[in-house]
Parts: sequence; C-alpha cells; structure tokens
Amino acid sequence: MRKLLEYGGIAASIVLIAFGVGATIIGFQGRDQVRTELAREQIVGTPDSTIPNQLVNTGTEAQAFAKVMRKHTLEATGGQTYAQMPRFATADGKGTNDEKTALTKAGRPLDNPARNIWVTETALTTALNTAYFAESTATFVIVMGIAMLLTGVGFLILTLRVLAPGEARERRRSTPKAAVPVPH
Repeated sequence: MRKLLEYGGIAASIVLIAFGVGATIIGFQGRDQVRTELAREQIVGTPDSTIPNQLVNTGTEAQAFAKVMRKHTLEATGGQTYAQMPRFATADGKGTNDEKTALTKAGRPLDNPARNIWVTETALTTALNTAYFAESTATFVIVMGIAMLLTGVGFLILTLRVLAPGEARERRRSTPKAAVPVPH
C-alpha cells in the first residue's frame, strides 16, 4: 500500500508540474498573440484618450480606447444610443420611426445613416473589449500555471519525504547525528 501511495504521489506531482508548465507557456503565448494582433492594427490613442498618440498594444489600452470610442459615438449621435435613435431618415435630419414620413427610395423608407455609426462602434469596441478579456484570461492562466507548478513541486517533495522507500528512511534514522557543542 505504501508503494502505491508513493507512486501515486509521484505521478500526481509530475502531472501537476507538467500542467503547470504547459499552462504557463500557453498563457504567455496567448498574451503575446493579443498584443501582436493589437499592434498590427496600428490603433493610435486620440488626444483625449489615456494614451494620446501612442500605439494601442495591450488589453488594458484596448479597453480604455473602447471607452473613448463610445464617448465619441455618443457625441456624434447627440448623446443617443442605437436603440434611442429613430429608425428611418427624414429630410430635416432628425429621423423618424414612422415609415410614412421617412425619406424613401424605390418606395422603401431609408434607414437612418447615423445608426450605422453605432453598428461600427459596437463591432470595433467589442473587438477591443475582447482583446482586454483575452489578455486578462491569459494572465490568469499564467498565474494558475505557476501555482500548479509550485504545488506539484511541493507535493513531490512531500511525497518523497514522507513516503520515501524504507531503506532511505532507515539510513536517515541510523545515521548518527553530529555532536553539537553546548555553550557553558
């Protein structure tokens, strides 16, 4: 039974160490990919952002830039969100939800073009916020990988110390301890 526990402890330790190393590597690769893809897009912070005139190349910067984009979109649409804006275009530019009073083309009401600003903003900010989430997840995976690695090493040490083969334990017990002088 002791041998089974010893081998089981060693096997569990090796699995924890392997998963820890693997998770850490995957986490670093994921974080690097997020940063590489963001940098490739060449997004530069606007003067009113937290990173004016700097390349947006981290998840945190992407999230901050998404907030600035939302602010700019609200400014461009008079403070209205997509759902608050009229659905159709009108001659006066105010828009309407009534198909009968909307501008038409080929007998069909024209969509309010200002709503397209929100469609574009939503797509872009979703991508930026996803980059933030992906980088945060990668950082969590790195931390968890290191934790698994350390747990595996600690478990291996504990297994080898507590469940060491009988001979090694006997050698430790039978080895005489060096005399330590006691001060008077």
